[in-house]
Amino acid sequence: MSNTNSETQKATFGAGCFWGVEVTFATVPGVLDTEVGYEGGQLSEPTYKDVCTDSTGHAEVVELTFDPGQVNYSALLDTFFSLHDPTQLNRQGPDTGTQYRSVIFYHSPEQEAEAKQKIEELTAAKRFAKPIETRVVPAETFWPAEDYHQRYLAKRGLASCHI
Repeated sequence: MSNTNSETQKATFGAGCFWGVEVTFATVPGVLDTEVGYEGGQLSEPTYKDVCTDSTGHAEVVELTFDPGQVNYSALLDTFFSLHDPTQLNRQGPDTGTQYRSVIFYHSPEQEAEAKQKIEELTAAKRFAKPIETRVVPAETFWPAEDYHQRYLAKRGLASCHI
């Protein structure tokens, strides 16, 4: 997956349950579209039920379409690192399993370099008390989640899913 055209780019992030991640990124000026789904696993066309078995290798992710003239990738990385705990391995809060891992799927060598640099900067600044567990890996096949997961919180008038 590469740029959709010369004016927009894709970014894909996994930071726990995709509902809250999506609603946060949808509010960022310059993010034109969000879609929740699954990435990084072995099964073709996985369903939510499949991914919840923690056996497919997929992460719950949000794929963004953004306008780099309005928001740069570095700002998206800042949002990503502010909305979850990247020091937790294969979990976020009460949600456990590899599908909840902290992961950045990069779409270009530039995104890879920026993501790795951001992790180095956060580590050097001791932003987190524990080591960052976020993985930076190439984008693979993005499988959109079922329709009922798309904009799940927004459809229910909720701003977050945190208790």
